[in-house]
Amino acid sequence: MRKFKFLDITTADVCFVAFGKTLNELFANAALAMFETMIDTTQLKQKEKRVLEVKGEDLKSLLFDWLNELLFHFGSENLVFSKFDVKIDKKKFKLKAICWGERIDPQRHEIKAEVKATTYHKMKINKTKEGWKAQVILDI
Repeated sequence: MRKFKFLDITTADVCFVAFGKTLNELFANAALAMFETMIDTTQLKQKEKRVLEVKGEDLKSLLFDWLNELLFHFGSENLVFSKFDVKIDKKKFKLKAICWGERIDPQRHEIKAEVKATTYHKMKINKTKEGWKAQVILDI
C-alpha cells in the first residue's frame, strides 16, 4: 500500500491524500506527507526524538491538531521528522506518538516549501476496504 500521494489544487496550497492499513499508520503517513512537502525526508537522520501527545474532539480535529503540533516543533525547534510511532485511542480521540528526525542543516537539506498551517478546508478521513484514507490541504 502506498503511503501518500499529492494532488494539484492551487499554487498557495498543497493537497495530499494519506493512506494507512490502520488509523495509527494513516496518521504517521499524513505526518510524513506533510514533512515531504517541506524537505526530502529520505535525507533525514534519526538524531532527535520527541514524544508528543495530542487530544481532539473527533478524528478530523485530532489529525488537524497532530499536524499542527508537528509544525510547532518545526517552527520553534527547527525540527523535521521522518519516522513516527503513533498510537491512537479512538474512543477518547487521543494520540501519543514518538517522532524521530533532526534539526534542519542548510548544508545538507534543501527546503522545498514552508508549510504555514494545516487547514480544515476539504479535510476528509474515511475508512475504506483497504484501511484508512485522509485528505489534507496545507497552507504554504
